[in-house]
Amino acid sequence: MSLIEIAKQPTAENAVIHLNPADNIAVARVPLSAGMELRVNGTGLRVNGHVPAGHKVAVAPIQQGEVVRRYGQIIGRARQAIAPGDHIHTHNLAYEELQFAYEFPSGEIPYPPAPARVPAFLGYAREDGRVGTRNYIAVVAASNCAAHTAELIAQSFDGEALPPNVDGVVAFPHGEGCGHSIGPDTEQLRRTLAGVLAHPNVSAAIILGLGCEVNQIDHYLGPNAPRSSRLVGMTLQNSGGTRGAVEAARREIRRWMDEAASEQRIEAPASKIILGLNCGGSDSFSGITANPALGICSDKLAEIGGTAVLAETTECFGAEHLLIRRARNRQVAERFLGFIEGYKAYLNRFGGSFDDNPSPGNKEGGLSNILEKSLGAAAKAGSTPLMDAVDYAERITSPGFVFMNTPGYDPVSLTGLAAGGCNLIAFTTGRGSAIGFPSIPVIKIATNGNTYRRMMDNMDVNAGAIADGERTIEEVGREIFEMVLRVASGERTCAEKLGHKEFVPWRIGPVM
Repeated sequence: MSLIEIAKQPTAENAVIHLNPADNIAVARVPLSAGMELRVNGTGLRVNGHVPAGHKVAVAPIQQGEVVRRYGQIIGRARQAIAPGDHIHTHNLAYEELQFAYEFPSGEIPYPPAPARVPAFLGYAREDGRVGTRNYIAVVAASNCAAHTAELIAQSFDGEALPPNVDGVVAFPHGEGCGHSIGPDTEQLRRTLAGVLAHPNVSAAIILGLGCEVNQIDHYLGPNAPRSSRLVGMTLQNSGGTRGAVEAARREIRRWMDEAASEQRIEAPASKIILGLNCGGSDSFSGITANPALGICSDKLAEIGGTAVLAETTECFGAEHLLIRRARNRQVAERFLGFIEGYKAYLNRFGGSFDDNPSPGNKEGGLSNILEKSLGAAAKAGSTPLMDAVDYAERITSPGFVFMNTPGYDPVSLTGLAAGGCNLIAFTTGRGSAIGFPSIPVIKIATNGNTYRRMMDNMDVNAGAIADGERTIEEVGREIFEMVLRVASGERTCAEKLGHKEFVPWRIGPVM
């Protein structure tokens, strides 16, 4: 039964969703009560106890130690014998780390030819060939010691009338930049801040330090400067302290305002869109509704030469074998797998596991472990080949489906995507994550109708209509794609209207 055939009112035939013929579970579309009759693929069964919406119910006998399948893939083993109609969750489903025989590509998938016709959007053309979807002036703190002053500078423009074509002055405060071990950790922070400073959504920028921190502002101002024009560095120690730095920064920003105002939105091909893909506060419906719909949008972008960037390495674990099959060549496959293996070693240093990822909210929403969560999360990337794999905050240059190595922690993941050059982000959520970014519009896609209705101020798209039988995955995917074009042209998202500006760089090393 297709999801569009599922009526809103629960019946024996539509109260659960059976995703794959190989699955020995189905997902409750609505809360199931003890004694309720179900019919799955023509076979009747009775529910043995309460099953919350989004949770799993067995549709066949499962012996102790036998695998449990969802999406046709293994998500764990039964801790005990499970009867048809039983609720399946962490109490009777054991997690185990799977070993895959990876199917590496043997050839090379070429980049597709440019299509004859490409949709357009209205954006800000930059000197390096990229196109911005917004036009901000950024004040970036080099360290925590300058974070408060950076915020004061941006706040000093609150309430002031901005000239046309200027979206605002935004601060990038954070808690890093000093007490770092010199090496990969400082290099990653510098790559992250450089990506923010030179972002296509930024017209001009200030890098602000205290003056004595590990992350010296000189790194951003020398021959390897992240941007070639409209960048100024200053420190509190050389500007007269906090008040002096605020006044000095305001003078620079006022000088830039007229230049930024002169920048006009022009028609640009949608192939210039680099769309970050993220999910947060996932539930069991994420892999049924919002993520597959976003995958349709990702495929449409890839078809026209745009880019869709899947992040969250922790939420690819358990689905990596499916992504490796799609790699453009063996080199891309091995680089992607290297990020998985590297993350595993990173977790092991702290006694952690990939299965620490699902949060209490994820589990309350029906996701039992990381295998189940990852299989649903990977659907955001659609079905096109994996063209490239890049490290955290690394510049994204490839069209098509790209992977970026980031944590699953949403503000850190979004920061990496932004620093890599994503000029727009699509974010699916089942539990209602409220998040945005200072300089990039974030489109929020609710996985279920209840979350959408409870948090309408935060949500832009209701993918829950898929599970309710009102719309198809393809229809919602087209809606997301069309909204991407509108938002790229200036339409404001809910996160922008609410003023969400989360920015958290990834600290990978010890505090010194």
